[in-house]
Amino acid sequence: MKLRTEGLGKQYGQGTWGIRDVSLELDEGIHGLLGPNGAGKSTLMGILATVVEPTSGTAYWNGTDIVESPDVVRTVLGYLPQDFGTYPDLTLEEFLEYVAALRGIGSETASARIEEMITLTNLVDVRDRKLKTFSGGMHQRVGIAQALLNDPDLLIVDEPTVGLDPEERVRLRSALANTASDRVVILSTHIVPDVEATANEIAILDDGRLVTHASVQELIDRVSGQVYEAVVPPSDVATFREQHQVCSTVQRSDGVKIRLIADAPPTETSNPVSATLEDGYLDAVDNPNGA
Repeated sequence: MKLRTEGLGKQYGQGTWGIRDVSLELDEGIHGLLGPNGAGKSTLMGILATVVEPTSGTAYWNGTDIVESPDVVRTVLGYLPQDFGTYPDLTLEEFLEYVAALRGIGSETASARIEEMITLTNLVDVRDRKLKTFSGGMHQRVGIAQALLNDPDLLIVDEPTVGLDPEERVRLRSALANTASDRVVILSTHIVPDVEATANEIAILDDGRLVTHASVQELIDRVSGQVYEAVVPPSDVATFREQHQVCSTVQRSDGVKIRLIADAPPTETSNPVSATLEDGYLDAVDNPNGA
């Protein structure tokens, strides 16, 4: 299975582009989608899910143009948008039965899949409760269950771990990893460790454009040997931000612990540390021409 985009662009109003000239090739496995707020991630996923029509370019699912023939994707798609709605007066089980019927899943298959998804998302004990009584995290798990209900070949999930506790995040990451070998999964999230733990490749968007598309290890390797930590006076933090890509800061009693990317140790007391995907991501966004 293969999903390919060719020069995708979406214009909102005069001169405002959600995405522009995005060309990607995605094979089976998990593909992380990262970028700052407003980078165009949700716009790209909406186009790939055929709920947003591009202004320019197109996309292909196994060689078929999905703009001209959207049903080729819709029949194999599982989609969790950022703003996911349910029917609050239905119980969880009733809602999933309704979704299964909409997707044309036979009753016997639907029953087995609903049971599997309720177990996967740890919602067995609330299957008969109305959705209007669910918490935000539970609501998010319902979204994950419905996205996987039809065992899709293409799974697109936008911020799937929002509202989940650490244990549930690990459970979801494991579920995605265990089922990704025979499907294309696009995972957009602000939680970089979730992507680092599950994704095969990362696509980074910034200001609507594709900054880079590489493996997790490639992004880490690009800044390997250039990541340092040091404790500096609070008054010096602004200067360090001007001179280097600062990855994080932590207030301490003896100053501010700063993590940054630099070609050489920024202070005499700096310590080199192992690079992470978050370091590679921040460097790619800050330095796109060198990424």
